[in-house]
Amino acid sequence: MWLGLIAGFVLLIAGLTGCVVTFWQELDALLNPTLHHVAAPAAGQTAYRPLDELVAAADRAMPADAKRGYIYYPRHAGQAFWLFYELPAGGEDEHKHVWNAFVDPYTARVTGIRLWEHADDLFAGSFLGFVFKLHYSLLLDWDDGSWIVGGVALLSGISLLSGLILWWPLTGQWLKALTIKRRASSERFNHDLHKTLGFYSGLILFGVLLSGAYFNFGAPFRWLVDCFSKTTPLAELHSTPRSGLKPVSTDQALALADQATPPGRWYWLKLPDTADDAYIFTKHVDFGGVFRGRWQVVVDRYDGKILHTATPLSGGAGNVFLQWQWPLHSGQFLRLPGRLLVLASGLVCAALFVTGVIRWQQKRRAAGQKRPNPLF
Repeated sequence: MWLGLIAGFVLLIAGLTGCVVTFWQELDALLNPTLHHVAAPAAGQTAYRPLDELVAAADRAMPADAKRGYIYYPRHAGQAFWLFYELPAGGEDEHKHVWNAFVDPYTARVTGIRLWEHADDLFAGSFLGFVFKLHYSLLLDWDDGSWIVGGVALLSGISLLSGLILWWPLTGQWLKALTIKRRASSERFNHDLHKTLGFYSGLILFGVLLSGAYFNFGAPFRWLVDCFSKTTPLAELHSTPRSGLKPVSTDQALALADQATPPGRWYWLKLPDTADDAYIFTKHVDFGGVFRGRWQVVVDRYDGKILHTATPLSGGAGNVFLQWQWPLHSGQFLRLPGRLLVLASGLVCAALFVTGVIRWQQKRRAAGQKRPNPLF
């Protein structure tokens, strides 16, 4: 019971913050319109300045010791490129500040910079940066907090499965098991609400919990998957430096990646930092009429060769399994309806915790009433 209460409280926080981060880009654009919004010409994306020019403009706006991270592609014609940077915080620890730069794709003008996450002050960064840190690590150091949240995700997945076993109607009374009794007592209503919420949200909630464990555990989770089917970590793929050969531009590399993938929308880009780094591009692709998957392409920075393409439909069972984790966790696997389902699952986490606590208290009171008085 106590394990359930502690894990449930962590799940409550992760669920409610998950409701927010499901639409994190839209919310940040709503809260910071001057950073995100740009005037789009009639020509649309064909009027974009070269990507290398946009990145160079953002680099100039940041300190020289800033290390560039992910670059988020505009979601629509009236939005800026969104770049992440890490800056050393100083001192003996390895904490880093995370900054953002926003660049107008049509003029290469930096629309603004802002602190996304402060290395030490939880409240000095952006609102969404705070919510993300609370969601993934409970505002603790990444190594400690991520393992706690990941462990709770695994425990909650086990709890969900055991709850399904306890719920299973051995008497065959399925209608009673799948509905909430009308005009029931408060105790019966709470019991029915807890079990029906768990059943109807079980499939999507299990997918969110499993994928959350993957993102928080990272390498250990991948090692476990490798035990069954070998996977290909994209970060371990490298370019081969060649003397006298000029690297391909970002636009050229992106065009080659575009040819190697189905039509879709680019989501984020990772550009090379060192001589043997490669380009990594991520694209959201709709298929099957309702589904959306994540295609990732690794491109050699010197000759433009496609080093690897990761898809949710091919490439070995382990790779396919891992490619589905982000679409499942974000809800992108069913586009907008999927994101709404994931948002609802976050609310269900809160509801299951509250109804579970009430149920626990009811059982404690009932046990206390049955316990004989030692004085008689």
